[in-house]
Amino acid sequence: MIGHVDHGKTTLTEKLSGRWTDTHSEELKRGITIRLGYADAIFYKCKKCKKFGIKSKCKCGSDADKVKTVSFVDAPGHETLMATMLCGATIMDGAILLIAANEECPQPQTREHLMALQIAGIKNIVIVQNKIDLVSEEEAVNNYNNIKKFLKDTDYKDAPIIPMSALHSTNVDMLISAILENIPTPKRDPKLAPMMYVARSFDINKPGSNPVKIKGGILGGSLKQGTLKVGDEVEIRPGRRIQKQNKFVCQPLKTKIVGLMTGGTPVDEIKPGGSVAILTDLDPSIVGADNLVGSIVGDPDKLPPIWDELKFKTHLLDRVVGAKDDLVVKPLAENEVLMLNVNSAATVGVIKDLKKGIATCTLKLPVCAEPGSKVTISRSLGNRWRLIGYGIIQ
Repeated sequence: MIGHVDHGKTTLTEKLSGRWTDTHSEELKRGITIRLGYADAIFYKCKKCKKFGIKSKCKCGSDADKVKTVSFVDAPGHETLMATMLCGATIMDGAILLIAANEECPQPQTREHLMALQIAGIKNIVIVQNKIDLVSEEEAVNNYNNIKKFLKDTDYKDAPIIPMSALHSTNVDMLISAILENIPTPKRDPKLAPMMYVARSFDINKPGSNPVKIKGGILGGSLKQGTLKVGDEVEIRPGRRIQKQNKFVCQPLKTKIVGLMTGGTPVDEIKPGGSVAILTDLDPSIVGADNLVGSIVGDPDKLPPIWDELKFKTHLLDRVVGAKDDLVVKPLAENEVLMLNVNSAATVGVIKDLKKGIATCTLKLPVCAEPGSKVTISRSLGNRWRLIGYGIIQ
């Protein structure tokens, strides 16, 4: 679920899954999504009227068959939280882009999120024209035409546009139909060495818990490839980040998988697809507060290298994405500070060398990534990080 702030992403996620994903205290106070939210939904098809829904009993009274289980990632839309959205994009198979019918299209983060999808290589999306209950028919048609105009020069010019009111659950059946038709389940190889991207890490123990009954830290994210089982020994890279002599260094961690969850259900084994959670035997203080976000989990000594410096071939955009003004992207410069996103990790890099389109950056926080991985590049403009291009790790 992506789109500009307050266009209805979290509300739509709740209507499809029954779960409100803004659970962090600051999210509840400010009314916006700050961290990546997760929710699972089961889609059903009525045996009698053939309509799609989210319950095993259709509104017409007939039973419905289970069609598909889907995991949703609710990404923040606020411009100051673009790094979080870019981290979420790496674990998505497809996307639902929400565009509010009662606002001018495109809004800055609508444009920025769409460009992020293109850079991440996500080909399958469905557009939701949300909040149609707040506008007249004429305004809705005009907004629809503006959406089509916005998409016509992008990779998504043929993406379906579903008019909806997420608040009133209008056209949920049409949205489910569009998701099933336009976002197929990708083929994955479970026989490859396991590799899981960590997008959340947290402590589930309540204050004052009995020390004897304390549970280990939880890692949440998506399994890119391979298979993980309860009882497996795994490694986490870059792992624990600690500061030594004004520099962050990483300590890869090894742990045992104590439990696995997917779709809200405990399982003995997980394979690629959907959001998953791993219960480890790590001290929860190491894992808590998203301390291990951006790490990769897999077989010990078989994970990609850890980089303190990144060398990548740059591909810059013509225009700055997300800024209200039409700004030309200026060339990179030595000693420039950039925000870099690779896999589910976000870090800050300082360019120490530039040669023939190859940039070498010293990283504030080390990252774990394979050579050939894509890195999104953002530049600080007007006290905001703005997406300006991407790189390929050399």
